[in-house]
Amino acid sequence: MAQPGSASGLGPEGRRFKSSLPDQFMKKAKIYKPSKTAMQSGIKKFEKWVIEFISEDPGKNPLMGWESSSDTYSELKLEFKSKDDAIRYAKKNNIDYEIQEAKKRKITKKSYADNFIK
Repeated sequence: MAQPGSASGLGPEGRRFKSSLPDQFMKKAKIYKPSKTAMQSGIKKFEKWVIEFISEDPGKNPLMGWESSSDTYSELKLEFKSKDDAIRYAKKNNIDYEIQEAKKRKITKKSYADNFIK
């Protein structure tokens, strides 16, 4: 409880803190649909779209020599049911994004009998 005559912590006479980030700070991200690896045969888990933040300042950790970053957004991956949901989220949160369209799978039918036909 404030004493009479003291400065209020919430009013204009109180302390003001300044953000260390500029007002024009924009996060950059890529929106993509992950592809399956060669070790996976199913496609069930690959219907989602992902927002992955792009780190602007990757560097080497001086102790271990590994790549590291002070940007914690680079560790974040957000999953969405559709591309439209991911774009809507990016626009709502003022995220500068680029979309990487999924490549179409080319399926070639193979038959064991094809090995013997010339």
